[in-house]
Amino acid sequence: MKQLIATICVLLIIFVGMVIYKKQGINNNNIVNAEEVEKLQEYISKIYMWKEVTDEALPVFEDISQLPDKWVWEVIKNNLDEYQVTKEQIMQKGKEIFGEDFNKDFPEEGTDALLYQKDTNTYIASETNLDNKEDSFFINKIDKTDSSYKVEIVEYIEDYSSVQNLTEEELQKNEIDLDYTIYLENLNGEQIAQLKNNDGETKVIETVKSNIDRFTKKIITLENGSDGNLIVKKVEQE
Repeated sequence: MKQLIATICVLLIIFVGMVIYKKQGINNNNIVNAEEVEKLQEYISKIYMWKEVTDEALPVFEDISQLPDKWVWEVIKNNLDEYQVTKEQIMQKGKEIFGEDFNKDFPEEGTDALLYQKDTNTYIASETNLDNKEDSFFINKIDKTDSSYKVEIVEYIEDYSSVQNLTEEELQKNEIDLDYTIYLENLNGEQIAQLKNNDGETKVIETVKSNIDRFTKKIITLENGSDGNLIVKKVEQE
């Protein structure tokens, strides 16, 4: 579902570019271009997890040292290039995602996300068990300075539990031929709207925006690392 957001990226890029240009006037250094929007979307998607696995899809924190262990190791597991890795590879991936200041020590005995294999002294990525509720977000606003970005996201849940009511015969059909309800919820579990599966992601975003005061908004502060990759520095809840 996170990848479905890409279908609205082009429209988002155009809109954000126009708004920021008007706000900043001729200060071209503060204009967010298409490549930057795509890069921000991709990075946030990498670190946006699942509530049922990590308690929060994206926790609030002031400093990288405050990041919850469960969330950190799940993010790293979800972005590993290989299924079986060493501790050094795990730590290297952590620095790649969270920056060179990342110094959280990975436990020798492993974690629920990365299981220790004594015979090879390596770690294997565990299976991720997800429910029928998809943790989702969209980028609502981007403010750029010379050295950082402040990205406002709006969080919502897409509940696909009604798929369980489909028969085996119906499940053999293509998605476009299916007919089921998607329940749109906020992070408090309140049902905000009901949509059909063929309404599309754009309709979902429009519905969230029309009820935006009922959804959680967070401000993500990001910087470019020495290698040019984005690094999350802070997440605040509005």
